[in-house]
Amino acid sequence: MKNLRQLKFILPLLLLTFVFGCKDSESDGVSAEAPRISIRLVDNPGDYAAVNVNIVDVLIKMDDDTESDEGWMSLEAESGMVNLLEFSGGFSKVLVDRFPIPAGTLSQMRLVLGDGNTIDIEAEGGAIETHELKTPSAQQSGLKLKIDAVIEEGFTYNYVLDFDVNKSIVMAGNSGNIILKPVIYANAEVSSGIIEGTVAPMEALPAMASVTAYEGTEDELVISAYTDETGAFALWGVPEGSYEVTVEPTTEDSDYGTASAMDVQVVNGAITTIEDPIVLMLKPGSISGTVAGLVGDDTAIVYVVTGDNGTPENLEDDPKIEAITGENGAYLLEGVPAGDYDLMVTAEGYVNQTVEVNVTPGDNTEVAEITLVAE
Repeated sequence: MKNLRQLKFILPLLLLTFVFGCKDSESDGVSAEAPRISIRLVDNPGDYAAVNVNIVDVLIKMDDDTESDEGWMSLEAESGMVNLLEFSGGFSKVLVDRFPIPAGTLSQMRLVLGDGNTIDIEAEGGAIETHELKTPSAQQSGLKLKIDAVIEEGFTYNYVLDFDVNKSIVMAGNSGNIILKPVIYANAEVSSGIIEGTVAPMEALPAMASVTAYEGTEDELVISAYTDETGAFALWGVPEGSYEVTVEPTTEDSDYGTASAMDVQVVNGAITTIEDPIVLMLKPGSISGTVAGLVGDDTAIVYVVTGDNGTPENLEDDPKIEAITGENGAYLLEGVPAGDYDLMVTAEGYVNQTVEVNVTPGDNTEVAEITLVAE
């Protein structure tokens, strides 16, 4: 059974004004279980042929709502010149992809634009004219966005910045200048959840749990975590969806195999707890050998009983693994759980034989030749 614990987040819808300027970053406090942030840029359609802006970076400031120019952290955004009009109608530009940031309060953010911004306008006759987009001095002074969003450990936050081109382009009257005064709408959402669980038995530890998101696509993402000394694990930043959680020992020579929990549901902004431990079983082994004494084309059945159906009067229905002897009386029983067994050999017209065998994890137990005698 899987339980969900819903966490509460403040997800403001804000009207943003961003700045032009240089980078200043600070990344202290980021851990392996840090929250992550993704930022995509979209655009409302505009009546222009192209609006080209030079994106330099996206900066944030954690737990600091002061006007100081110190304390800004770079998100190492994908930089370069982009045409904003290419990112409408469902298309978007990924600026930041799952970048780790400290937990706390995301106080401020700013989009840093560089020089060389231009706008293409269709003139009479269909000719395209390119004009410089000028930047007001007030924009260059470093106006900053106030966000004040709580960022929780282990989650991924997805910001969508909607650049309203029509409101951002200002025709400056008689001067003929075209001014860029960015108007951007932003919304934020928690775009991941957390899976918590435990692994047993203790002898199988340490182990690693993992899930695969977006499997089979170019965005395929494997999220994994090691168990602690008690067998507990937490998978952070898992996108919403249904998953198979796979667990395997971390050492190649472990006696234990892999196991999984199926249909684990992840909801954005929630912690999914797998209540029952994921139990790793000992690796199965095999039993091989030969049966002698068979005449002509006679064959024997070799088997071990691997369980109990709970009905003593129907022992023949107990689960078993069996094989029929082949050339030269050889046999092989595969997938036998580790443990002690009575190896049974039967053939029509022959006296049954029983041999005690011990199967060890991942190994083949070779049994000395067994000879059948006629009844």
